Amino acid sequence: MTVRIALVGDFNPAVTAHQAIPKAIEIAAAEISISVEYDWIATPRFDDGAAPILSGYDGMWCVPASPYESLEGALAAIRFVRENDIAFLGTCGGYQHAVLEYARNVLGLANAANAEIDPDAELPLIAPLACALIDQDGEIELAAGSLIRAHCGSGHLIETYRCSYGFNRDYAGLLAGQALQIGAWDADGDPRSVELHNHRFFIGTAFQPERSALRGENHPLISAFIKAASAK
Repeated sequence: MTVRIALVGDFNPAVTAHQAIPKAIEIAAAEISISVEYDWIATPRFDDGAAPILSGYDGMWCVPASPYESLEGALAAIRFVRENDIAFLGTCGGYQHAVLEYARNVLGLANAANAEIDPDAELPLIAPLACALIDQDGEIELAAGSLIRAHCGSGHLIETYRCSYGFNRDYAGLLAGQALQIGAWDADGDPRSVELHNHRFFIGTAFQPERSALRGENHPLISAFIKAASAK
């Protein structure tokens, strides 16, 4: 069996994460002995619906480098995989948009917005970080009992970021009692990952685990994503 992964985002060869993701997939696939094929799919392609495109894939990775060319296209793709139990990994911008999609379509918060696109948003769910994290490493604490902790095998990580925006912790309470939970925090109490507990695999991270491939290393979260995508 060959696992098919959709890399959803607007490919730019100058983006470090976009250089790293194919390497990260190849390293993880080799380590767990699973054959993987992947396709880059630009966000505007989902403007007319995600089902015709994503139905043929086993997993979707919503990649960094946002704002995307099509916000609505990205949200449509995330919604489709969330509702159809297709394995999902969202890193950096993909993480932000996973939170935004859930807020709009599950919590009913139509005005939930990304302040990077709408600085005057009434509900800036995605907001500027107090301190931009551009190619910086940071410490992360994984919540006890979280899925990400189970996959990573540790309660503490040091990971690399490239972001100036993130999930606004002022709205973290919106996820209380929800299927989508915060799985990790930084030392200042800012959310650093989310995970859906009624799904095959649905995890978003503010950090970029794919960068491990630039050191020739596998990241356990990417292996877990591919394994989940391969499960039938």
